[in-house]
Amino acid sequence: MPDRASNPEVRKRILEAARKLFLEQGFEVANLDEVAQRASVAKGTIYRYFENKADLYVEVLVSNADAFVARMRQTLDDSLSPADQILETGRFYVRHYAEHPEYFRIFWAVENQRMIGELPEPLLVDVWDIWKRCLAIVVEVIERGVKEGSFRPADPWQTASLLWVVANGLIQSEGDPNRRELRGSSLEELVDDAFALVVRGMSVQVAD
Repeated sequence: MPDRASNPEVRKRILEAARKLFLEQGFEVANLDEVAQRASVAKGTIYRYFENKADLYVEVLVSNADAFVARMRQTLDDSLSPADQILETGRFYVRHYAEHPEYFRIFWAVENQRMIGELPEPLLVDVWDIWKRCLAIVVEVIERGVKEGSFRPADPWQTASLLWVVANGLIQSEGDPNRRELRGSSLEELVDDAFALVVRGMSVQVAD
């Protein structure tokens, strides 16, 4: 059983070395020997904090989660209408991707269990908790719109999930030149248009 609290500074060094290595080489190629070398620790030390490479991989993601969710929540502005707030949160998501593409690459790979191997249930719970916390922010906006009468009554979690899937699908298309060409628009424009279309469908009064 790893002792995750042994030495916070050593753990931080290991996580940072792993984050950079996973970004450079991907999960399959990266190895713990090089993580240990970059973190200036013995390979055996890594196992005092992490059970295996997959455990370390997920921890890299989770260690960034609080800051990401906090920044997403900072997009909330009571002066914006619910419709405009959803668009602004979508724009934040795209901007954050542009500034931190490694965060998204690491996260999406977690969904590929075949690649990284079966993960322990507690780690999966941590990962899905990140999604839930982000979706909860969008849910709050949708619920406000329904309460104020600007949105039609709808299942807020289903609607937030739809927006989330749309945004992630479009962001993933950035990594494929053929899909980028097929889109015909920039990522920022396409996400904006897609979110506006969903908002238009939710709105009680649809403008001509």
